[in-house]
Amino acid sequence: MGLCISSSAHKIQDGHEAPMSFERSEDSNGIQMHGSLYSLEGSKGVNQDSAILYQGYGLEAEAFCGVFDGHGRFGHQVSQLVRSNLPSLLQGQMKALDQQATAVAEDDDSKNHIDRIENDSEDSEPSKKFHKWKEAFVSSFKVMDKEIKLQENLDSSCSGTTAVVVIKQGEDLFIANLGDSRAVLGTTRENGIEAIQLTTDLKPALPSEAERIRACDGRVVALKQEPNIQRVWLPHIDLPGLAMSRAFGDFILKDHGIIATPDVSYRHLTSKDRFVVLATDGVWDVLSNSEVASIVWEADSAQAAAKVVTETAVATWRRKFPSAKIDDCTVVCLFLQDKLLDHVVPVKI
Repeated sequence: MGLCISSSAHKIQDGHEAPMSFERSEDSNGIQMHGSLYSLEGSKGVNQDSAILYQGYGLEAEAFCGVFDGHGRFGHQVSQLVRSNLPSLLQGQMKALDQQATAVAEDDDSKNHIDRIENDSEDSEPSKKFHKWKEAFVSSFKVMDKEIKLQENLDSSCSGTTAVVVIKQGEDLFIANLGDSRAVLGTTRENGIEAIQLTTDLKPALPSEAERIRACDGRVVALKQEPNIQRVWLPHIDLPGLAMSRAFGDFILKDHGIIATPDVSYRHLTSKDRFVVLATDGVWDVLSNSEVASIVWEADSAQAAAKVVTETAVATWRRKFPSAKIDDCTVVCLFLQDKLLDHVVPVKI
């Protein structure tokens, strides 16, 4: 079973599917943004993925996109919690930073105020925006992780979730990544569509990530039966074997190098940029960035694109690994141009 959401849907959820949410703010002031979400449960049990596409998000931002890939016994609950709370936490942090900046400006005397303006003038406007969003991302992710830990009815010691979030604000993209979900930009070239990876898969195999984990007495070791997959283990016990180096939750490993600090980046959009795709690793494990970009580019409509990518990923799993358990596959597509807006597909469950 799958879940397809069009731009007319709000907080659609089915008991057999991953929580998916398409939201539009009443204050979006006519912003024309289009996108789609789709999720398919794998063969490992309950679908632990969650996703959101929020149009008209925040004071200045036009869209909030996110995918969250849960893992562990209660991973689906952790991913749902993050999906439901992170957007408002991030918005709150942005407001707090604005208030802080206003208070500082009012308290400064004239000389210090002039000095600050002169220093600020050295930074470009995109740079100022990036530093502000980065601070808000880092602080909101930290608060989110604490809130997960405080949940009395949720044991997240060995359960957690990845998170990849993209904020669109005018011609700017602000990206925050935690774990091994991924964001890719589709941009046009003379010979077609090109895929540009916006995030780095944060896995234990990355030297910088492994160094941090080992410095905290965590172990980075691959099992004999899967020698190509590095996992994170406790110092003296073969648990839990986490396949990513950053995550919400997983508190048993938080003293051993697993962190909830996102990798934050920025991308300035041009007229050639067409869409952004966010997906969980179930998609990227079997489809390349270029394959996904091509599928989206050739889709019949914006609203059908996420479904086509997800179904192609599942079909590829079955063809390439017929005896393997298929991972959950979830996709969010945010369209920046109107090439694919030929028709609207109604909500389907």
